[in-house]
Amino acid sequence: MFAKAYKIASSFTKPVVVLTRKEDARVGASCGVFIILNREGWIITVAHLWQSYFLFKKHQANPSSNGTQMITNHSFWWGKDGVTLKDIHPFPDYDLVIGRLEPFDPSEVSEYPSFVDSEEMRIGTSLCRVGYPFSRIKASFDEGSSRFKMDPRSLPALFPIEGIYTRTVAAPAFKEAKKIAKFIETSSPGLLGQSGGPILDVTGKVWAVQSRTVHLPLGFSPKVRKDGREIEENQFLNVGWGVHVEMIIDAMKSSGIAL
Repeated sequence: MFAKAYKIASSFTKPVVVLTRKEDARVGASCGVFIILNREGWIITVAHLWQSYFLFKKHQANPSSNGTQMITNHSFWWGKDGVTLKDIHPFPDYDLVIGRLEPFDPSEVSEYPSFVDSEEMRIGTSLCRVGYPFSRIKASFDEGSSRFKMDPRSLPALFPIEGIYTRTVAAPAFKEAKKIAKFIETSSPGLLGQSGGPILDVTGKVWAVQSRTVHLPLGFSPKVRKDGREIEENQFLNVGWGVHVEMIIDAMKSSGIAL
């Protein structure tokens, strides 16, 4: 059903790896997603992928108070070596960030995203979420060059998961958000490594950008025995929330990106 949508999305859906090194020399590598919007190299991703970067800046400003947990080095890997993100436009109230890749070769992208008209959105529509879950990226830090290194054999592969559009939700993207954002909810959860990736219909049109997984309580808690003890297990339905296409279009217009 989603073969066409997957083929289209595979052209403009790329991994971003967030690399950190702490004072005790531990190196971390987590994966997210960004969407290439046009031939000028503008991209969109989710703002919460930047949390470690802001923590890094905070640690650099006050290095004596964090001990072994202080982040000493930080980097983003934007799908290929030697690429940086410029002209960054944050929209934290929407959990979105827009920026421009530099350098960027438009010939590397065969098709750019098109967006669904919100009036076409119908509850019950089958949708597909695309991203880079199940990644176990191996990374190290070279003291001599002061650069991160990744094992290319551990880089993630694109992976789709389907679900249906269940409802539209109005909620703050963060506790401190000043505005209420709109999200579409799907019956399937977002997986680690899919944040920032597109949620598409069967034609390949983008409906949303994956933001989070929400756990809805089902209202019953069966009791089971474990290690000789009876415990109560709360039951949840795990659903995905993606930033609504209206929020995406608004962020693009505010950034001066032609639709």
